Amino acid sequence: MMAFMWNLALAMIWVVLTGSFTGYNFLAGLIFGYMVLAVMQRHVPLLHGYTSRFPRLLRFIVFFFVELTKANFKVAFDVVTPIWYMRPGVIAMPLQAKTDMEITMVANLISLTPGTLTLDVSDDRRVLFIHAMFMENEEELLKELKEMERRALEILR
Repeated sequence: MMAFMWNLALAMIWVVLTGSFTGYNFLAGLIFGYMVLAVMQRHVPLLHGYTSRFPRLLRFIVFFFVELTKANFKVAFDVVTPIWYMRPGVIAMPLQAKTDMEITMVANLISLTPGTLTLDVSDDRRVLFIHAMFMENEEELLKELKEMERRALEILR
C-alpha cells in the first residue's frame, strides 16, 4: 500500500512539474512513477513486489468480469425461461483468508456475483457460509468459489 502511495505522489509531482492538470497527464504520471518504482524496488525493501501486483490485479479484473458475465447470463436465463432450473442451497466454504480485510474482500466478491450471497462467517473465521441459487454440483461450485478466493488473496498478499 505504501508503494502505491509513492506512485500517487510521483504522479502528483509529475502533474505539478508539467503544469498540465488533466486526467491523461495524471495517468502518464502514474505510468512514469510505476516505471521509476520498478527500477527502485530492488534497492528499497518497502517497494519489493509492487510491480508484480499490477499485472495480477489486471488478470483478476478480467477473471472477475468473465465470472460476473457468466453468472448474469445464468441467472437471466433462469428468469426468462418458464421452467426454473435453480436448486438453491447453502454451502460451507473453508477459508484460506486470515485477516478481516481478506475475509471481507472474499465475502463481498462472492456476494457481488449474481446467484451467490454470503450469509455468515463462522466464529473462528475459518468457514464462510454462502447461499447459492444453483447447487446442482456442490463440488464444482466450491471449486469456482475457491478459485475466486485464491485470485483475490493473490492480490492482497
